[in-house]
Amino acid sequence: MSATRGIEPSRVTRLAIGIVIGVLFAVPLVSTLLYTLRADDGGVTLDRWAAVLSPAGARLYGPIWVGLGNSLTLAVVTVGIVLLLLAPTMILVNLRFARLLPAFEFVVLLPITIPAIVLVVGLSPIYLQIGRTLGTGAWTLAFAYGITVLPFAYRAIQASIDAVDMRTLAEAARSLGASWITVVLRVLAPNLRPGLLAASLISVAVVLGEFTIASLLNRQVFQTAMVVVGKSDAYAPAIFTLLALGLVFLLLITIAVAGRPRTGRNPS
Repeated sequence: MSATRGIEPSRVTRLAIGIVIGVLFAVPLVSTLLYTLRADDGGVTLDRWAAVLSPAGARLYGPIWVGLGNSLTLAVVTVGIVLLLLAPTMILVNLRFARLLPAFEFVVLLPITIPAIVLVVGLSPIYLQIGRTLGTGAWTLAFAYGITVLPFAYRAIQASIDAVDMRTLAEAARSLGASWITVVLRVLAPNLRPGLLAASLISVAVVLGEFTIASLLNRQVFQTAMVVVGKSDAYAPAIFTLLALGLVFLLLITIAVAGRPRTGRNPS
C-alpha cells in the first residue's frame, strides 16, 4: 500500500497539471471568443452574436442551421447504433463468447487505423446503392459514422464492463427467472451506465466534428455548412463553433451528473 501511495502524484502536482491542461484548452477558446467580439474600431461589440441569433440571421445563415439539424439527427441515429447494436453485442460476447473477445476487439478497433479518405473510397460503392434504395438524405451518413465511432465507444463501454462482474449479475438474475431482455435492460445496463453515457457523448462529439466523410460523400452537415458560410462571413463559423462546444460541454456535465453512483440509505 505504501508503494502505491509513493507513486501517486501529490495534490500540488495534480493541481499544476490541471491548470496547464485548462490553460491549453482555454487559450484558443478565449481567443476565438475575443475574435467574434472585436469591433472594426478595436472595441467590443455583440452585433455579430445578435445577427447570428436573430430571425434575420436564421435566413442568412440557413445552411449552418440546416447542417446543424442534420448533424443532430445523425448524432441521434449514431448513438442509437452504439446503444442498440454495439453495446448488446459487447455484452453477449463477454458473457457467452469470451473466446471471441480478442478477434472482436481487433475488428472494432480497426477503423481507428484507417484514414478517413480510405474509408470513404471503400464506402463509396456502398453509398451508391444506399442512395438508390434509401435516398441521399444526410441521415444515411449514420452508417459510416457508426463505423467511425466504434473504437471510441468500444473503449468507453468496455471500461465499465471490466469494472462489473457481469457474469455473476446475469446468472443471479436468470436464476430468479428474469429473461435475457430483462437482464440486459434492468440489471446490466444500469451498472454500465457510465460507459454507455460516455460512449454516447463521444459519438455526439465525433458526429458534430466530422468533416471529411460528409464532404467527400457530398452531404450537408454542420462542418461542411460552416465551410460554405465561412467563405462569405468569417465570424459566423467561429460563433457556431463556440455554441457547439458549449452544447457538448453541457452534455459532458449532464453525463457526469447522471453517471454519478447513487447513494442512499439501505432499508433496515
